[in-house]
Amino acid sequence: MASEARHVPVMLQRCLDVLAPALAEPGAVVVDCTLGLGGHSEALLSTFPAARLVALDRDPAALELAGERLAPYGDRATLVHAVYDEIGDVLDRLAIPRVQGVLFDLGVSSMQLDEADRGFAYAQDAPLDMRMDQTTGIGAAEVLNTYPPGELVRILRAYGEEKQAKRIVGAIVREREKEPFRNSARLVDLIREALPQAAKRTGGNPAKRTFQALRIEVNGELASVERAIPAAVGALAVGGRIAVLSYQSLEDRIVKQVFAAGAANTAPPGLPVVPERYQPRLKLLTRGAELPTEEEVAENRRAAPARLRAAQRIREDAP
Repeated sequence: MASEARHVPVMLQRCLDVLAPALAEPGAVVVDCTLGLGGHSEALLSTFPAARLVALDRDPAALELAGERLAPYGDRATLVHAVYDEIGDVLDRLAIPRVQGVLFDLGVSSMQLDEADRGFAYAQDAPLDMRMDQTTGIGAAEVLNTYPPGELVRILRAYGEEKQAKRIVGAIVREREKEPFRNSARLVDLIREALPQAAKRTGGNPAKRTFQALRIEVNGELASVERAIPAAVGALAVGGRIAVLSYQSLEDRIVKQVFAAGAANTAPPGLPVVPERYQPRLKLLTRGAELPTEEEVAENRRAAPARLRAAQRIREDAP
């Protein structure tokens, strides 16, 4: 299936509008930190013909498919196999000191959800893998089969915000002693059986939170986001803009905190004049988190949980 046919970029026009003032000038560089199937990247290249794109993804399969899609843009597009928290290292290697735009589309990509053998989707049976880069690290099955019970409870509570974590983990530990976990359907069935009736009546598929937690653990997602957003802000030239799409509250909270800290006055109280080194580095471009329109959600259900935050770099760091 062609990448274009199975990928609808989320809040695409709004992202372009937010970044536009920084990308119109010749020589502007924009970094798509989450290339995926290249929908946002293609739109950036076509909308801003004077801009150069650097695009990162940890998934070799995504890089290959997006590379085919972006081939017509030639050397305006540089695709790099990297995790988004490596943005600083990537730009150093490319000898790019500052960029004018950065875009993040966090979470799991459409391709990873749609490829059954990746094990991301709880709606279809597949090997419990969930690695965004299948060339490295351990998969979800190994986490389920080897982590101590207390660590599994912590992961489900911290990363899945799962109130029934202890009950689910108790069932997992009993079952893995009989036979190791390999496929997703068995885990989904176990979660359904483990939860009380009241917990099954709200919040969609009862396995959703556990699958989110496992995916975040396997890919080290929150730690990467915590490193990546400050690094991306640091890579922006004055006047540069950053837009971040998040799909769950844990990611959105990190983005909100980094942006709020950058937009804050850090002067000690009582100074009659605030020196420049205490002035805000960022100007917020969104009021809180912007949501997709009802029309977009009707056309693309995966847009429903999206939250967009954007900011502009307004001064350099103080020496």
